[in-house]
Amino acid sequence: MARDHRQLRVFHEAHRLVVAIYEETRHFPRDEWFGIRIQMRRSAVSVSSNIVEGNARRSTPEYVNFLNVARGSAAETAYLVALASELGYFPPDVSRRLKERCNNLIPQLERLIQRMELLVQEERRAHTGRRTRDQRLKTTD
Repeated sequence: MARDHRQLRVFHEAHRLVVAIYEETRHFPRDEWFGIRIQMRRSAVSVSSNIVEGNARRSTPEYVNFLNVARGSAAETAYLVALASELGYFPPDVSRRLKERCNNLIPQLERLIQRMELLVQEERRAHTGRRTRDQRLKTTD
């Protein structure tokens, strides 16, 4: 099944979050460059990267697996944004914007995962139906 991640609203939302995280973490304290800052950047990049990689996979179950990883990374990013905010690394307006982006992204990923899981179930039913039909044909030959 050919998929194009660029057609997904959730991908663009994830990408905008990555860009915002990179912009807003530029001025983190130097002692956090290899702590919260790098972890937040990696988890944010992981969201969009897993959406892209999942779209490139052949099977829908593989795709769903990558979407689940992306959702986990989005939850991690949301936690790290909240932690950095609590530690005072973000001004209140930046904190609010980043939290809002995370809060928009996670439900979008969840809805996509649910839709794809339904598709997996439909594909399995169709495959089982074909197999049963093929078995019936073989016994009548």
